[in-house]
Amino acid sequence: MIKLWGRVNSVNVQKVLWCCDELGLPYERIDAGLQFGRNNEPAYLAMNPNGRVPTLEDGDFVLWESNSILRYLAMQYGGSGLPGAGHPASAKPGSGPGLYPAEPRLRASIDRWLDWTLSTLQPAERSVFWGLVRTPAAERDMAAIQAAADACGKLWQMLDTHLAGRAYAEGDAFSLADIVLGAYCRRYLDLDGIQRPVLPNVQKWYDGLKQRPAFQRHIAPALT
Repeated sequence: MIKLWGRVNSVNVQKVLWCCDELGLPYERIDAGLQFGRNNEPAYLAMNPNGRVPTLEDGDFVLWESNSILRYLAMQYGGSGLPGAGHPASAKPGSGPGLYPAEPRLRASIDRWLDWTLSTLQPAERSVFWGLVRTPAAERDMAAIQAAADACGKLWQMLDTHLAGRAYAEGDAFSLADIVLGAYCRRYLDLDGIQRPVLPNVQKWYDGLKQRPAFQRHIAPALT
């Protein structure tokens, strides 16, 4: 069975849990990071020298970096989920629900959102999330938080333009791009205390994601 090291309130762990559920994959999750520790212990650092979460163990194969884990799971187990996952257990790997299609242009289009999230969106959103969720109210610098939220708003406006006339981030089906962007959208649209631009296309797309059972299990719970 797959082992996933990481705490459930980490967005990068949440992305992987969401993906596992979409693929119908059984897994064992082991708490690690922040209050749980473990991530700086020698045994963990031997698996992941960054000392961060998540880390994936699949038999004797170990992988870190959340988006790389998503790609691996989709390629390795895309068609081998459990009954009821929306694709037969006998399907060949990669032929399942289309989370990471092999067609080069579509895959590259999905990849750009995964890369953009890490390089651009996550750094911009981090100070907003930490300021509103993990900083005591008396210690919050609301002017700085709103300034960071304004910068994030411009990024989400880019996606809003892209989503015009689309049900999903890329192609005609739900993909890894929706998982990654949707996990961060939860940490932007659902925060109280900040002003945001009107994002009709993002809101419609996000409302659709919220109906997915895996979103409700792993992304919807209270932010901490």
